[in-house]
Amino acid sequence: MIDPTKILLFIPTMLLISATPGMCMTLAMSLGMSVGLRRTAWMMAGEVAGVAIVSTLSGIGVASLMLRYPRGFAAFTLLGGLYMGWLGLQMWRSRGSMAIHAEALAGSVTVSRRSLITQGFVTAIANPKGWAFFMALLPPFLLTGEQLLNVHFAIILLVIMLSELLCMTLYAAGGKALGKLLRHRGNVAIINRVAGTLMIAVGAWLILQGR
Repeated sequence: MIDPTKILLFIPTMLLISATPGMCMTLAMSLGMSVGLRRTAWMMAGEVAGVAIVSTLSGIGVASLMLRYPRGFAAFTLLGGLYMGWLGLQMWRSRGSMAIHAEALAGSVTVSRRSLITQGFVTAIANPKGWAFFMALLPPFLLTGEQLLNVHFAIILLVIMLSELLCMTLYAAGGKALGKLLRHRGNVAIINRVAGTLMIAVGAWLILQGR
């Protein structure tokens, strides 16, 4: 069974929430600047997969287990934040695979797909506010008196994934445009520092959220 009214109300709600600047959108902009829109798509794939897992588990109440074992989840979040912070520091110092080097001007930057997917997935999974948010947001839009895993929830989940993908694409495209502007003026170091600062901010955000 499907409730069209709830779905139609959920679409603009989710779009508004996804468009709000957050960890994943900041990460998309940062990578858009440093590796471009096409490569950032791999991070988006990891983030969308992570969000799908978070929203599904939150919807069926599994996330409540994390409230019973907060220390374990806090440790996972801390590790994720430190990982993001380390990547950002490397970028700020113009080091590591994420940073733009001289060869980037020729369009030959190489960053592993696995690394990009991991960044997106970890950012989505390790965000405790994401779990709490979906646990609070989803119930009003779900059908009552039926099992959760039904067609209605599948549509809700699809809306979540498409909304996240659309907004991350816009943020990454904006980052890419800014990166091109700075690169055209020869300010490669500035790109690395801005993108690195954003990445460090994502890491700090994760750490603070997990406290």
